[in-house]
Amino acid sequence: MWVDLQVRHLLALRAVAEEGTFSAAAARLGFSQSAVSQQIGSLEKIVGHRLVERSAGPQPSALTTMGRVVLNHADDVLERIVAAEHDVSRFAAGLMGRLRVGTFQSVATRLLPIALQEMRAESPDVEVELVEEDMDLDLRLGMLERGEIDLTFVESEVDDRFEIDVLGEDPHVLVAPRDFPEGPVDLHLLADHPMVGEPPGGACGLHAVKTLERFGITPRYVFRSHDNGTLQRMVSAGIGVAIMALLSVDQSDDSIVVRPTTPPIPPRTLALAWKRGADLPPTAARFREIMHDVCRQELAGVPVG
Repeated sequence: MWVDLQVRHLLALRAVAEEGTFSAAAARLGFSQSAVSQQIGSLEKIVGHRLVERSAGPQPSALTTMGRVVLNHADDVLERIVAAEHDVSRFAAGLMGRLRVGTFQSVATRLLPIALQEMRAESPDVEVELVEEDMDLDLRLGMLERGEIDLTFVESEVDDRFEIDVLGEDPHVLVAPRDFPEGPVDLHLLADHPMVGEPPGGACGLHAVKTLERFGITPRYVFRSHDNGTLQRMVSAGIGVAIMALLSVDQSDDSIVVRPTTPPIPPRTLALAWKRGADLPPTAARFREIMHDVCRQELAGVPVG
């Protein structure tokens, strides 16, 4: 019989206990007095005991000893229901929960700290878990497909297993030592110039090589590294020049200069990807909104020396 217990039965019992009469309880709940009486009667049938001492006329109705036992549990149940409603509402609004995001170095360094600071200030109960993997896009996409992460940043096209949300474009530039000539750099001048860059397979490095080869230029790499800071220090030391995405460059470093190229190297497109049809947590929608705001600020009008 207890499986027939309903929340309205407990609300009626608590209202009668606090208001003292069936009529006052009915007014509080917005029910008729007979409806409250029926709910108390149904509850007593379920419990198998009398819970309320009825009184004639306007005299207050008091709970029986068994009624007070049931009321103690009713209060706990009703509090849990209110807490559940509160949590569901906050979860649906993206104000609590967990979000797992795949990323790579330049985004993790330049964009995510800004976005996560804003998200934490707005929604301190949201837990964001980051997985950084620079070189292997297939690994990040595999994690998406297996449900190990919810979203991942990408900088290249993905197949139709995934949906994407384009955030903006990040220009490619030439990074050179401080004494490098001013003005745009003719790409053909790089044919005989030592270069530093990503190992084969890196998205930016592959993009740069393909662009140079399109113009009949075979780059001569003398050093390769996954780490953007290491590449920049090699440029500063005069080991070679580098073609890098602008977000990857620390422009506050006065030992290097940043130059546009002629013809320009097409920019990389930054986007967020997720598995098509995935049941994303509501936090994902708010994260995407924040990332759009951050990218509008950080990718628009970035100065190039």
